[in-house]
Amino acid sequence: SRNPLTLLIESSCAYVLIVTAVYWVSEAVPLGAAALVPAFLYPLFGVLRSSEVASEYFKDTTLLLMGVICLAASIEKWNLHKRIALRMVMIAGAKPGMLVLGFMCCTVFLSMWLSNTSTTAMVMPIAEAVLQQLIYTGIADSHDDSDTVETQEDENAIDIPVPKKPKIRRDSLYPTKRDHMICKCLSLSITYAATIGGLITITGTSTNLIFAEQFNNRYPEAKVINFGTWFIFSLPIALIMLVLTWIWLHCLFLGCNFTETCSWSKKRKTKREILSEKRIHEEYQKLGPISYPEVVTGLFFILMTLLWFTREPGFVPGWTSLFEKKGYRTDATVSVLLGFLLFLIPARKPWPSEDPLAPMITWKDFLRLMPWEIVILVGGGYALAAGCKVSGLSMWIGRQLEPMSGLPPWAVTLLACLLVSAVTEFASNPATLTVFLPILSALSETLQINPLHTLIPATMCVSFGVMLPVGNPPNAIVFSYGHVQISDMVKAGFGVNLIGVLVVMLAITTWGVPLFQLTEFPAWAVMRNVTGSL
Repeated sequence: SRNPLTLLIESSCAYVLIVTAVYWVSEAVPLGAAALVPAFLYPLFGVLRSSEVASEYFKDTTLLLMGVICLAASIEKWNLHKRIALRMVMIAGAKPGMLVLGFMCCTVFLSMWLSNTSTTAMVMPIAEAVLQQLIYTGIADSHDDSDTVETQEDENAIDIPVPKKPKIRRDSLYPTKRDHMICKCLSLSITYAATIGGLITITGTSTNLIFAEQFNNRYPEAKVINFGTWFIFSLPIALIMLVLTWIWLHCLFLGCNFTETCSWSKKRKTKREILSEKRIHEEYQKLGPISYPEVVTGLFFILMTLLWFTREPGFVPGWTSLFEKKGYRTDATVSVLLGFLLFLIPARKPWPSEDPLAPMITWKDFLRLMPWEIVILVGGGYALAAGCKVSGLSMWIGRQLEPMSGLPPWAVTLLACLLVSAVTEFASNPATLTVFLPILSALSETLQINPLHTLIPATMCVSFGVMLPVGNPPNAIVFSYGHVQISDMVKAGFGVNLIGVLVVMLAITTWGVPLFQLTEFPAWAVMRNVTGSL
């Protein structure tokens, strides 16, 4: 027989959890607003004091995110992202296969540092300009896409000025079916590449931050998740996924003849490809020579990465070992320091003029990009987790999951991955992960397997909600351009989802094992188990 008061608090906590989860999944109110439910229900039900709930809403990761957003604001303001994207596409060339791969590589790179949504919003207009060029030249060619056109006609085609307006109507027919396929392939490749890039760094996407903060909150003794360890684990996953996703999209939309679509040879270029390259070069020329603010932003970008990597690399002492007091400095310290300096450093060389100097970024630039809804959503997740811990609900959930103890760790992980990637198709990624993390932690502790064995794959798989426009914001952005139908997204997304789950399973059973010592049930999880059951 259990204490009735304990039962009442546990059931109150479960009620708050269910109400918040229903609001998140149904999106009846905005996600941020739904995340405030624990802030008033927990104190009303006597689960947590109001001041205790409030302290859960602003954590170390919020500061980390703020610093990264300062850098992202500077990158966007001074068009550094556009320069990087166009330069990468110029290197790749205009052959459809190489063009798609070029756009994917630059999207992955940008998405490591900027949010998936802003990366997609930045790269899509550049891709759209190239696709419109393809359509215009297709009409000028009178549906002819071969190299065997007479030179006279060829000159005419190149001399035709590219009209700015009227734009071709999106629902109008494309010059050829193949052109439409190229448009679909390129559009979808960008949303998938943004998702893949977001996996690589701990700040790459909000779900990684939610995992890091919840994990460090639940297991303060662990000290295994930082920028460096996450990067080493996820970079190979992203590279393998990038190549496989490109091959999958290529086969689905452009066919399996890679020699025709991926040749770098100048002789084999059609005039349409030459014109597409010309358009990209023109866009790059418009940016002019590299400016002083772009150089400063680029230096800050490199400096932030270096300081993150060298803080506590693990295999050698990091720069934090220079300080006497240990454990005070985190990745957020670096991020906020450099973010603050961007408000201080002038946006042009101070010596030639006496005019007042504008800073690299203003508070308005920062506010335009700062995702406060995500901050509150993450806070709501921490508040729910804190309530489950205090009320003993997480222990109860763990006990209910004991029948699964006969399963091997890889099977538990695979089930978690499949379940999470199915739910995340219909619910938002952060909301899905916030609901699943405490359950999977309790499950791991009950089954005596390293919590990272289930938590990291689940965190990765929650990003693979790529089959529907509602799955994540990048999908919605790409869908709004009108090149793809929902059926295309479902077909292509299913393949990407499958590739993602398989690659993550491969990683957690191979190089993840020595990196995170996954074979043993660690001391920090044992301690948590003991304190939790008191």
